[in-house]
Amino acid sequence: MTDILPSRTTTTPTPPKETGSADLVEAAGHPVGGGLIKPGYDPRLTNEDLAPLRKQTWSSYNIFAFWMSDVHSVGGYVTAGSLFALGLASWQVLVALLVGITIVYFFCNLVAKPSQVTGVPYPVICRSVFGVLGANIPAIIRGLIAVAWYGIQTFLASAALDVVLIKLFPSLAPYAVVEDYGFAGLSALGWGSFMLLWALQACVFWRGMESIRRFIDFCGPAVYVVMFMLCGYLIYQAGWSAVDLTLGDVKYSGFDAVPVMLGAIALVVSYFSGPMLNFGDFSRYGKSFAAVKKGNFLGLPLNFLVFSVLVVVTASLTLPVYGELITDPVATVARIDSTFAIVLGALTFTIATIGINIVANFISPAFDFSNVSPQKISWRAGGMIAAIGSILITPWNLYNNPDVIHYTLETLGAFIGPLFGILIADYYLVRKQKVIVDELFSMSPTGTYWYSKGYNPAAVIATVVGAVVAMVPVLGKDLTGMYTAAQYSWFIGCGLGFAVYYLLATRTSLAVRNASSPDTVTVD
Repeated sequence: MTDILPSRTTTTPTPPKETGSADLVEAAGHPVGGGLIKPGYDPRLTNEDLAPLRKQTWSSYNIFAFWMSDVHSVGGYVTAGSLFALGLASWQVLVALLVGITIVYFFCNLVAKPSQVTGVPYPVICRSVFGVLGANIPAIIRGLIAVAWYGIQTFLASAALDVVLIKLFPSLAPYAVVEDYGFAGLSALGWGSFMLLWALQACVFWRGMESIRRFIDFCGPAVYVVMFMLCGYLIYQAGWSAVDLTLGDVKYSGFDAVPVMLGAIALVVSYFSGPMLNFGDFSRYGKSFAAVKKGNFLGLPLNFLVFSVLVVVTASLTLPVYGELITDPVATVARIDSTFAIVLGALTFTIATIGINIVANFISPAFDFSNVSPQKISWRAGGMIAAIGSILITPWNLYNNPDVIHYTLETLGAFIGPLFGILIADYYLVRKQKVIVDELFSMSPTGTYWYSKGYNPAAVIATVVGAVVAMVPVLGKDLTGMYTAAQYSWFIGCGLGFAVYYLLATRTSLAVRNASSPDTVTVD
């Protein structure tokens, strides 16, 4: 059980702050006054987007839909399909998928609990670990990573839209040539599609978290409908006998398959490492931790396995129907001799990619950047900073360089892993699931989470050690064994961050003061 402890200087609850139209802050999809701001909260750490929620209303279905939006995308389709093309037997792939997604499910439950019971987002709960000012370190790291992937996902969705536009309007084809009509590495048609989707995502985000909830409630199921229709069409064309759960030749068997299966497990965990780290940004809306766990079970082990099997069945049928293996769902839809089917399928996958982008790469930097300067950067302003940054990095140039993307994925794991391990070690082992919520918003030098000038040295050191060591195999792939080790950068970083932090926080002069001191009282 998690104990939410009041401030050591507060004996009775204080009434919430009433906010008016002149306030500088905006509520993250909630009515004005939705955040529970108390008079003692320091404005340098507080706005209505970061303050504890008054009401937590998300059900298991909302969490389930969140994961459907995260999985049901072009990227999720290609990732799942690629696992079945590793040279493993289909049963070995399914075992690797089940193990990998079960690890993700278990870790998501761990990271969900502190935010759900306190009602605060990921960067705020990090204040209990890194210090009220030090929390900006994990917030900025996660925020910058999300900005890069926000741009890349928007580009992927726009590329899918380009395919459909050219299919429907062949006269647009010349404008898709970068050499003839291009700027900064992107064609004129590409710019148009990219900015259109960029604007659509911004509009959905701007309407707030409840609008986003309704949007993702629609996205995941919509993709399932189109996927089953596409699969049914291909089965009708090729027959049930053409279904094959192994994409390519089986190259590994016995013990030789174990390293490949472990690599597949690592890939699954790495794929979900971003939204897994800041899942507290969403679990805070859950009406109970039990509802969050149920939504996680439906959306992760159950949903991911069903989606993966559906993906491989669909991909395998493209070979007998079209004469080649197609692992891009948009390209598969574009082969159908029906304008309506092409438009429906492509738009659905485009909407799904928008869904995962908002879920995985928009919400996180919105909270993270707002945490840096709450009174100057609202939740919406933080999200728009991320959106503008996603254009400036010209993500199409990143995506067009496979080596850069390869290093980015492994670097992502190297930095996210330690942050995850440190949060889990502190909350469950060091503080025994106890949080003094009021002091998450206190700048008092005597506050529980002030540490040393607002920073927890143990957490900072553990982050640096974990990230640096995890980056060694990523940067030194030419050395013996390093190429394989790089695939496990998340696990290396997570394990080191967890162990180093626990030792520093409990066995050295940097040991932190436990929240369960005699002068605190548990709030039921």
